[in-house]
Amino acid sequence: MELGEGILTRRSIRKFVKDKTIPDEDVKFILDAAMHAPSARNKQPWEFVVVNDKNMFGKIAELHPYAGFIEEASLAVFVCGNLNEQHAPDYWVGDTAAASENLLLACHAKGLGACWCGVYPQEDRVEKFKKLLGLPEYVTPLNLIVIGYPDFQPSQPNDRYKPNKVHYNHW
Repeated sequence: MELGEGILTRRSIRKFVKDKTIPDEDVKFILDAAMHAPSARNKQPWEFVVVNDKNMFGKIAELHPYAGFIEEASLAVFVCGNLNEQHAPDYWVGDTAAASENLLLACHAKGLGACWCGVYPQEDRVEKFKKLLGLPEYVTPLNLIVIGYPDFQPSQPNDRYKPNKVHYNHW
């Protein structure tokens, strides 16, 4: 798939083919793509917690009000920021968001569906997932990305380009 097409056709997927395993080489590919994201001063303050234990999916669904569809997924990845490795305070957020977008696009390129479920800055979610995952104090989860093989083809929206959102040189 050509890069431009991939960017314009990627959609959030919340319905998956059940019990279909993602090959290890595809998991490595999507994580490698995530780790190729830009980061401030190339600090790369990301950490990834890959969840493939189906017993964890129910616990995750209980803790996240919008992730109930994880029960049908093949895999989940928590994209986290290592606060000890960021360039400056709060730079981890942009860095891990860039890694997350790369991960989502890599999933799409491999024929996988994925959906970003926000964790940070909801403190209750952050603390619950830190506990569930056993994260050290200096690691904060930005999001949960639920991944699997799509059980449907999402419709493509009309052109999303909105000229009124573009400003040159000043507002």
